[in-house]
Amino acid sequence: MGATTGGSSIRYVIVSPVKDEEKYISLTLQSVINQSIKPVLWIIVDDGSIDKTSEIINGFLAANTFIRYERNPKAGERKLAFAEIQAFNRGCRLIDSTDYDFIVKLDCDLSFDTNYFEQLLEKFRMDEKLGIASGVYLEPNRSGIWQEVIMPSYHAAGASKVVRKECFEQIGGFIPAPGWDTVDEIRAMSRGWRTTHFSNLKMYHHKPEGSSIGVFKNSFMQGEAYYRSGGSLLFFVFKAIRRFLTFPFMAGGFGLIWGYLKAVLDKKPPLVKEPEARYYNAQLLKRLKAKAKSFFKKTLTLHK
Repeated sequence: MGATTGGSSIRYVIVSPVKDEEKYISLTLQSVINQSIKPVLWIIVDDGSIDKTSEIINGFLAANTFIRYERNPKAGERKLAFAEIQAFNRGCRLIDSTDYDFIVKLDCDLSFDTNYFEQLLEKFRMDEKLGIASGVYLEPNRSGIWQEVIMPSYHAAGASKVVRKECFEQIGGFIPAPGWDTVDEIRAMSRGWRTTHFSNLKMYHHKPEGSSIGVFKNSFMQGEAYYRSGGSLLFFVFKAIRRFLTFPFMAGGFGLIWGYLKAVLDKKPPLVKEPEARYYNAQLLKRLKAKAKSFFKKTLTLHK
């Protein structure tokens, strides 16, 4: 099954780690099945679901032969950031001899339009240096209104990353550690690849980030990931201040700081090499300067 976009054949595979997603997985299954360009293979790795996830997936298999379902009933409780990518990596090993140009890490709590992957693959076709990309994702706010989750310009959503095969192989895939979805981009950019997201391609994230583990634990994990990714202390201070000012107040900020400090105290090893860390900090500094410039520009405008 080959995808034709822009006059050329493009083949992509999807690998989805999943655990206890009975509430939303039907939305993801229908979204992929209805794509204008379908994947040549979709491997769903069930990491020990105890709800109806398995039953729901099995109901789709007979009519959709490109879906391969693998279940690990002994997975047990999922560890933060580790088991998800470990399950993804198990799925990658099951690709075997399937020929593909792009690999997609897709969470099973998303829904998106029928031409989502067709449009995204066309972006890759038009830019041969585009290594990692996604659309943007929307989450419901406290009033139930869908709002876009703002990301840095170089970031692709971890819930649905499309990676060019050559880029994926050069960066060594995804590492099973907090910060995997930043480390991949650091490694890719430092090797000359472009990473980004496209605001005209939208996904609906039905289970808000961190909702399954709580704000504090999620922020703790992000603090550790930031330290191990080699981010500068200066940018971290601004990051922490912003987290304190974001709802729910206090919990996110304290979690972020404690995760960072705990990683320092435990002497957690870096996840990137020194040249990659320097590159990452240069990108962070650019981002900080751009934000400062925008702030002063707005301030001057208000005082005119």
